[in-house]
Amino acid sequence: MSGGMKQERLLSLDALRGLIMVLMVVDHASYFIARVHPAEYWGRPLPQYADAFSFLTRFISHPCAPGFFFLMGTGMILFAASRRESGWSERKIVRFFLVRGLLLIGIELFFVNIAWLLGIISSKSEFQSMGPGGGGDVRLVFLVLSALGFSMIFSSLLLRAGPLILISLGAAATLLTQLLIPGPENVDVFYSAWQRLILIPGQTGVMSVMYSILPWLGICCLGMGFGKFLLKDRRKVFHYAFSTGLVFVALFIVLRSLGGFGNIHIPEAGWIGFLNLNKYPPSLSFVLLMLGLNLLILAVFEKLGTGLKKWGKPLLIFGSTAFFFYVLHMYLFAALSFAFPYGTNLPLIYPVWLLMLFFLYPLCLWYGRFKRRTQPESIWRFF
Repeated sequence: MSGGMKQERLLSLDALRGLIMVLMVVDHASYFIARVHPAEYWGRPLPQYADAFSFLTRFISHPCAPGFFFLMGTGMILFAASRRESGWSERKIVRFFLVRGLLLIGIELFFVNIAWLLGIISSKSEFQSMGPGGGGDVRLVFLVLSALGFSMIFSSLLLRAGPLILISLGAAATLLTQLLIPGPENVDVFYSAWQRLILIPGQTGVMSVMYSILPWLGICCLGMGFGKFLLKDRRKVFHYAFSTGLVFVALFIVLRSLGGFGNIHIPEAGWIGFLNLNKYPPSLSFVLLMLGLNLLILAVFEKLGTGLKKWGKPLLIFGSTAFFFYVLHMYLFAALSFAFPYGTNLPLIYPVWLLMLFFLYPLCLWYGRFKRRTQPESIWRFF
């Protein structure tokens, strides 16, 4: 390994992951507290917003999912390199990711989904959502954790692939999504459970899929490619991260202005219409803008270096305990939702958001310290 990079947690990666968690809480506060949660599906008209505030409340959460998958791919490469130095065999490393991927899927289906269900049960208002469990007799809802789990399982077989191969696979998966996703006129066509899981979000029988595997696996592969380059030359790769982020944003502007391939939905008039993007599955324009923003923020965090330990400590704590944070905040919101059965005004979710973060911080701080004291083979390392 060249570039002099030691196998240690990178502050910039944890800080970005922590920022993603913070922004995600805004979106979930909207779901559980305000009872408003628009969703940008391939087969339905994009959500309409009454004002800029309601749009931006949704928009600021959009970088979260691409950031999750990108950082997971990067983290897998760094974790594998670290464990190889500790003497783990390749088989043991792959087995770790296989087990962790299965745990992510199982925990979502049989534990986290209960929190989403409680949010629906507690509501006595007309729930303005196309989100989890929003239609019919749905029992199995495949959301972000299951897509992360599937992506981890499949990408664990690519740990030895070179960075260019990984980036090519990621780009191919993103482009295939644009080529293969049906047009909106096919929204009522019956698709099998496998088609839903792999590519086409929606409901089939008792199963509902919001995060199909192919497009999100592609973003994970891009993150793995980034991780491979990171192992070779940390300073150089973060320099290129900033310029790549700018290129992605520029390509988004061009692609969105043309309004054809890569948009799924044609942009509507005005700046809100221009930025109102398809997420389920992520359009090429969505991927370009959101990954571009993630790369720009990541490069800025890297530039700040150890200064993150001073002003960015909460982000580092949240980012290093992301899974614990995620599951805990879901159940806290599910419990809190019973206090808001009719929802509330959207601006009022922000005080709730801040209170949630203040409550989570000491718990995540404790859990982070606890996990660091465990052995590398400990079950707690899976979380």
